[in-house]
Amino acid sequence: MGGKGVFCSARLGRRCRLADIRLRYSRSNMNNFHTIRLVLGDQLNREHSWYKNIDDGVLYVIAEIHQEATYVTHHIQKLCSFFAAMADFAQSLKADGHTVQHYSLDETVQYESLGHMIRSLCEHYGVENFDYQAPDEFRLMEQMKNLDLGPQFQITCYDTEHFLLPQDEISQIINAGKHNRMESFYRKMRKRFNILMDADQPLGDRWNFDGENRKKLKPADLAAVPEPLLFSNDVGEILRRIEKHQIKSVGEATDNLPWPINHLQAMQLLHFFCQHCLPNFGRFQDAMTRHGENRWSLYHSRLSFALNSKLLHPMQVIETAIEYFDRTDSSVDLAQIEGFVRQILGWREYIRAVYWANMPGYAQLNELNAQRDLPEYYWTGKTKMACMQQAIDQSLNYAYAHHIQRLMVTGNFAMLAGVNPDQVDDWYLSVYIDAVEWVEMPNTRGMSQFSDGGLIATKPYAASGSYINKMSDYCSDCHYSVKERFTEQACPFNSLYWHFMQRHGDTFSRNPRTAMAYRTWEKMDSDVKRDILARAEYCLLNIESL
Repeated sequence: MGGKGVFCSARLGRRCRLADIRLRYSRSNMNNFHTIRLVLGDQLNREHSWYKNIDDGVLYVIAEIHQEATYVTHHIQKLCSFFAAMADFAQSLKADGHTVQHYSLDETVQYESLGHMIRSLCEHYGVENFDYQAPDEFRLMEQMKNLDLGPQFQITCYDTEHFLLPQDEISQIINAGKHNRMESFYRKMRKRFNILMDADQPLGDRWNFDGENRKKLKPADLAAVPEPLLFSNDVGEILRRIEKHQIKSVGEATDNLPWPINHLQAMQLLHFFCQHCLPNFGRFQDAMTRHGENRWSLYHSRLSFALNSKLLHPMQVIETAIEYFDRTDSSVDLAQIEGFVRQILGWREYIRAVYWANMPGYAQLNELNAQRDLPEYYWTGKTKMACMQQAIDQSLNYAYAHHIQRLMVTGNFAMLAGVNPDQVDDWYLSVYIDAVEWVEMPNTRGMSQFSDGGLIATKPYAASGSYINKMSDYCSDCHYSVKERFTEQACPFNSLYWHFMQRHGDTFSRNPRTAMAYRTWEKMDSDVKRDILARAEYCLLNIESL
């Protein structure tokens, strides 16, 4: 989490002074520190080498920063999860014997930015060194690189020791400004780490079982879907603090946060997934259902927040899952474990590499020149489109939706409608608990919106209502008819799909992966084509009322 500086309000004035912080330490202790080490909210890695030894001269700083809470309007559960995890991490470091200062919004309101806080603390404690771990987001990395503390301070950047592909190797594997095939990247990572390998060949003589992992949940399958493991972390005080400081948020708040906020809870969730969900993870990973009141996460792991905040290490997740696969009585087959490993070892590492290889220019890419405003119902869920309502409501209620809901429902609609990718980026970064820019932006601007012109995807993931109907039960009680293309009751996805393909024909008609759609279009009756495009124009003109 991170972003633009926020100034102390006039109402609070300058009452919040460093004197408030001085109360935390007596003067006899205040000057004993030689180093301040900053721990960001997504750097909660207990296994980092920083913590191997106790040094009374090192002060660890973990802080709720206003700039990080406000650079987008975050989901309230996202704010609470990061703040709660940071507080828990601070306590665990203290319990291990480290000296830690955990500052809340009450104490950091005086600071204009993260840099302002760092300079003030370094001067206050009279340290010689300031250490930080390399941020995962470009904007924060630039902020840290441009930090000017003066010649009296030594600034040192450390690796986060989290990702499997080292930062300095990204440029050797990913070509900036060009499409880099994820499958090739994934195979290299499988070989490099000897994951699901038989000597130099993939286990089962196949690298990828994705073709077998696209089943729809039938009514008889729903009863077998496990209820998700939810926690009950008391965040009442955090909620009151957020309200006190007038931090804007979206989504449904809860005093008892259901997300993991420490390593122990994250491991419990990992083992729950491996035992109850992994046996069917791949098989139903693309499925969607409206019957999700108590089974809204289906067979997905919901580990992305724990991974992205570094409560869990990716190799720990992979190895634990493989242990379940290797058991003699295992109900996990190769297709399920491969599908899961591909998400962590392949896609997650690949997305990060593409992000860093192409920033900062990646954030401005808008290949399809999409300029429409994001419809208001993305923030409310008030739409007659059942699939959109279901995906958005779930996102607002739980700060979570799985990858097909994000890609093929909300993302697909935004692309078909030509929504500005800046606004799409902001929405995804706002509403999802696992959204930090390095993973959100390439998935949104690249995979979902094709705004990068194909640096990630080899085709736009555009689809009509028939795909959603194939993979879900959303369409059966929708206001619109998925079988109609141009009547008043016609599913908006149907006409918008063809409108999108027509207005970008110069780009996609020559693409081998989309050429068949254009051949299908050419075979349609001219009157049908006219009516389809007219229906699409109506939907675009009346997009807020769909």
